[in-house]
Amino acid sequence: MPYRWQIALSAGLLAALWAGVADVFQLLTWIGFLGCSTFFAQTDSGFKGMLMAMATNLSGVFWGWLIIAGSTFFVSPIISYALTGIVTSLMCLQASHKRLAFIPGTFIGCCITFAMNADIAAIVPPLMIGAMLGYSMSLLTEQLISLTQRYQTSLVNNALSKDPAKE
Repeated sequence: MPYRWQIALSAGLLAALWAGVADVFQLLTWIGFLGCSTFFAQTDSGFKGMLMAMATNLSGVFWGWLIIAGSTFFVSPIISYALTGIVTSLMCLQASHKRLAFIPGTFIGCCITFAMNADIAAIVPPLMIGAMLGYSMSLLTEQLISLTQRYQTSLVNNALSKDPAKE
């Protein structure tokens, strides 16, 4: 990984910013980091990758909510287990749709929903901001790489332009 410092600087700065924003607005930091992780884990980059992260995470939130809400209608836990199996199958089948193809993103959203007992209002904002955080980290990293390359080119050009005979 040739640009480790640029990646580290970008991730560190924006993670600190996210932690502060989450604290001020009473958002759950860890949910945002899972949204950010989803952005980096799926294969699309840029804005398209951010949308893929958001779509798959949100679909997982829906499926998790469906399992929790649906399970409240049944006395028998066996029916709830069956519902979990059916919904899990649907979560995998939805990956046939190009925009929902990242199955781990769906499972991340679903797991967050289970962890938060389907508190959608507490889940969705930091999850969406997290995907934007990942996209922002990639953009900042690109800018830092570009600056580094320009600086290195400038150093090389300056070294080549010096005439050793005049010194």
